[in-house]
Amino acid sequence: MWSFQLDHVCYNVSMKTIAAADFKARCLLLMEDVRKTREPVVITKRGKPVAKLVPVNNGKDDFIGRLKGVIEIVGDLDSDPPEAWESAL
Repeated sequence: MWSFQLDHVCYNVSMKTIAAADFKARCLLLMEDVRKTREPVVITKRGKPVAKLVPVNNGKDDFIGRLKGVIEIVGDLDSDPPEAWESAL
């Protein structure tokens, strides 16, 4: 199964698999392939998945500024509200 790079939730899309013994023999080549293609590889032992080799997220993972360009703040967030309001509680 392929998983999204951030949440690693599996979707119904086929993913490359390789037996652990073959992975051991071809580890460096597989790591380079995952880096180039950005496609993960599932490593199996006796036919059952035991690990997943996934590409590193090269993007900056800072919380501050994450939504820059996605949302727009209108008005002054530090000023008092223009009118009094009551909460729903």
